Amino acid sequence: MKKKLSLMLCLCFMVLAMTACGTDPESVDYFGMSYSDIQNNLEQTVSALVSFTDEDIQSGAEYYDSQGMDAFAHLLTSWGETVSDLGSYQGLGDLTVTKAQKTVTADQVLHFSDRDVVVSYVYEYNYETEAPELTDASADLVYSLGEKMEKAGMNTLMGMGTVFVVLILISLIISCFKVIPYLQNKKANANAKKDEADPVVEQIEQREETAQLTDDLELVAVISAAIAAAEGTSADGFVVRSIHRR
Repeated sequence: MKKKLSLMLCLCFMVLAMTACGTDPESVDYFGMSYSDIQNNLEQTVSALVSFTDEDIQSGAEYYDSQGMDAFAHLLTSWGETVSDLGSYQGLGDLTVTKAQKTVTADQVLHFSDRDVVVSYVYEYNYETEAPELTDASADLVYSLGEKMEKAGMNTLMGMGTVFVVLILISLIISCFKVIPYLQNKKANANAKKDEADPVVEQIEQREETAQLTDDLELVAVISAAIAAAEGTSADGFVVRSIHRR
């Protein structure tokens, strides 16, 4: 029994050791493509890219986009965005090819005087044609670890700043809710005072009209008496009518 257990343990260690050794990428079959095929494709692409002018890049991107070749259009667009930061071309760097399920990714490093760049190809297996198909291609600048950390820190600060600004705006909006009832109560009190003042104003106007009417009657009586005295007649025949002013 002990011998069997020892044999099983030895087999397990052998399997783990073989797994840890890894596979030579140059001997892997990439859906019918070899490592050399992918390397040659990328080398030809790089030779064309480093010789392109700005006009060639723009016209090429427009042409591939009109033909529905999105991968090459994306490659030229991203290359045009990075080429100004590269400097003079120094040569090819490492080529890394990885295979994951039905996807193959190839990353070719290009050395330049100012900054390196990585040209990437992404192939996916097409079940209809039973062959790999180029689905994406791009050119990306290579950043050092310090630059990546600095960029990540800036993104973090910007995210935190955005959160704080949003929180401040929310707090200001909430504080405004306390002012709204105060303004509503102030308006209601003003309307109530106005309603209370209206009857008083009406009473004063009525009293003024009554006093004015009395003065008019007295004036009419005096004028009537004067006319009667002048004509030698009685003032009883005069009819006094009230005058309403509008």
